[in-house]
Amino acid sequence: MLKLRRVAIDARHENLAFLARDCRQYRPEEFEALEKIEISADNRRILAILNVVDDPAILKGDELGLGERAFRHFGMPEGALVEVAQASPPQSLEAIHRKLAGHVLVEREIDAVVRDIAANRYSKIEIAAFLVSSAGSMAVEEVLALTRAMAKVGTQLSWDGGRVVDKHCIGGVPGNRTSMIVVPIVAAYGLTIPKTSSRAITSPAGTADTMEVLARVDLSIEEMRSIVRRERGCLVWGGHVDLSPADDVLISVERPLSLDPREQMVASIISKKLAAGSTHLVVDIPVGPSAKVRDPEEAERLRKLFEYVGAATGLTLDVVLTDGTQPVGRGIGPVLEARDVMKVLRNEPEAPPDLRERSLFLAGRVLEFDPRLRAGEGRDHAEKLLASGDALAQMERMIAVQGPSRALYPLGQLTREVPSPARGRVKAIDCYRIARTARLAGAPTDKGAGVDLLKKVGEAVAEGEALYRIHACFPADFKFATEYARGASGYTVAPD
Repeated sequence: MLKLRRVAIDARHENLAFLARDCRQYRPEEFEALEKIEISADNRRILAILNVVDDPAILKGDELGLGERAFRHFGMPEGALVEVAQASPPQSLEAIHRKLAGHVLVEREIDAVVRDIAANRYSKIEIAAFLVSSAGSMAVEEVLALTRAMAKVGTQLSWDGGRVVDKHCIGGVPGNRTSMIVVPIVAAYGLTIPKTSSRAITSPAGTADTMEVLARVDLSIEEMRSIVRRERGCLVWGGHVDLSPADDVLISVERPLSLDPREQMVASIISKKLAAGSTHLVVDIPVGPSAKVRDPEEAERLRKLFEYVGAATGLTLDVVLTDGTQPVGRGIGPVLEARDVMKVLRNEPEAPPDLRERSLFLAGRVLEFDPRLRAGEGRDHAEKLLASGDALAQMERMIAVQGPSRALYPLGQLTREVPSPARGRVKAIDCYRIARTARLAGAPTDKGAGVDLLKKVGEAVAEGEALYRIHACFPADFKFATEYARGASGYTVAPD
């Protein structure tokens, strides 16, 4: 037996285990050829990737170390006695081999694969094989089976009452923080909207990153339920309540490979909404030349797939196509986006009009799930709730019950303005390059980092006038972002 030790290493979606090279109970050489080992104690088991440690200051010969994620999931205290064994290959691996050979998998095969992924039985290489073999070649029946399987694994929330509404954007457009305006409007109206949001993976900010500037987002399930019963809505980080955990693992492998298969995206979104207990969902698909979806034909195919899977799983969907030709609002990065959101909620004159209008449009579509409203009436109700201050009051109550942020996040003090190369009007803004610039500046890790857009499409600009301002908190990030922007600003300026 080995004594359990917590090792302060955060590997995000990986379970890491550590064994000293001079361990007498086990020889690390027995395991080095294997991706995974199985650790057990007191009827608890966990699979983890083994790492061998040579430094006795990190790990002693009679200890078994677990990284932060694995230690938390294992649930045993430090010093507990544990056993180690070789991990058996997942039984569902044969299904992945069949998919690699071009076969269509049946529901029980996909169920088994998803259960093994959620249980951390697969290596990242094996998960990548499943994703690559599935990208662009999944039958609609497989997408439906994948959605159902992912929704069943992990936490499944349920709520009192009838309709539980939600809104989700597929992403690809920086600054699109409409959820933080839609949720308080909808909750102030009286519909239940328990919003679980993601943190950024490749974007400069996710909704959870931006909301964290204002309030706690890492709530427990019990805290979330209590807040929703009291306020009808919340804005929390979905990763903390273990919704569709297999999806989180798949995403962690997709991003480094730049894989974003549409079928997987549909299964990901709908499975999380089903697990969160939603009954009605508005899906926002921005369409634009530098957005995730770039042409109307692709958007229509995606809309039909969403509608098919939604109908088959009992989720009422309203899929809307929106303008994805440029970033939304002015701020790109958590602090800057939170600033824009609060300006809209406070009805300030300088609030970004595009963020306000898009939020009202989407909030109106969500409100129209209420059968008492006729088509077109939802937006009017949303505008009244915003203009009256009811939405702001609702947001302030949600911040209070979730817990105001204890940290202060100042805007990055290292700044540089990117000038226009010519006089004219802004013809286009590249969403990808602006997002990349903000991320290089340090967002979302540094919440005060990002890009502040000073000009939007259609606005006049003089030669040398600033198009946007880069904010960074650290010199290295500042250097990376400014050099990237110097190579190409992401703006197209045409003669007036």
